[in-house]
Amino acid sequence: MSILTAQTLTIGYSKKGKTDSIQSELNLELRTGELVCLIGPNGCGKSTLMRTLAGLQKALFGKTYINNKNIDNISLLDKAQLISLVLTDRVEIENATVKDIVSFGRHPYSSWWGNTSDEDDDIVNEAIEMVHLGHKRDHYINELSDGERQRVMIAKALAQETTIIMLDEPTAHLDLPNRVEIMLLLHKLAHKTGKAVLLSTHELDLALQAADRIWLMSSGNKGIECGVPEDLVFNGSFNRAFESKSYFFNASNGNFSMNYPMTKKVSVSGDKTRMYWTLRALARAGFMVVEDAEIKILVHENEYQIENMKIPTIEILLDELNIKLNEKTV
Repeated sequence: MSILTAQTLTIGYSKKGKTDSIQSELNLELRTGELVCLIGPNGCGKSTLMRTLAGLQKALFGKTYINNKNIDNISLLDKAQLISLVLTDRVEIENATVKDIVSFGRHPYSSWWGNTSDEDDDIVNEAIEMVHLGHKRDHYINELSDGERQRVMIAKALAQETTIIMLDEPTAHLDLPNRVEIMLLLHKLAHKTGKAVLLSTHELDLALQAADRIWLMSSGNKGIECGVPEDLVFNGSFNRAFESKSYFFNASNGNFSMNYPMTKKVSVSGDKTRMYWTLRALARAGFMVVEDAEIKILVHENEYQIENMKIPTIEILLDELNIKLNEKTV
């Protein structure tokens, strides 16, 4: 079910009577129970779009609707009960525990004096458990790792009990294990709670695996392509959005591959499991793989073979290839 829609939206900035449009004619839909990843090059307008959709920044043109109601006509209190926003800013509050931080999510529902009820405490504790931090409930925020801090902020958003959660670069500054954990957590939360989760990210490989839908934004006011990740791979959207002479989007594995200058030729066949990594190493060393090359490599499960020579590792394989090429040029 659609919870948020944007119609002919133009985002950007207005200053001293002049407008600077970053993206225009955007028609977007955010559905409940889905994780949507907003992806695009630096400077294309991802953060501006997030702020505009959250009602923190005025659109230059067009409208955003939540539950069919124009966001411009929704009060700040009601917005806080509809949208929770997690930013990349590092939270530094001295002597604040995990529970203290997550409790801030109950502010839109608290009394004038900020008092919370037993029900609020139950909601806070449940949010902490959902991000697997129950054992750190009473720890100070400055005692936590970066990954744990990010989970605290997600718990705060959950405690806010909004239908929509927006996160701006939630995996920034995290190591790989924590990036994977956060993306999996958000995917599970969207499906388990029925919330609409929108996050901006540069983690294309993780987004391709975790996102139910991707909003792919291009630079230069070229708009957004929306769809299931695999459809955007098949139709070439990623190569168009990240067009470069230095690299290309490899549709066969979902990664970006560098455009190495390849001046040497080999033929490769054999075990498919080792093939991917073998081809990567050969490309990096400047080898182009062609069917009719004079030097032929046979890839076995645990070794390589050139003519009658058996080779145990890629490192030795590359050395032997260079030796053979040198022999042919002498």
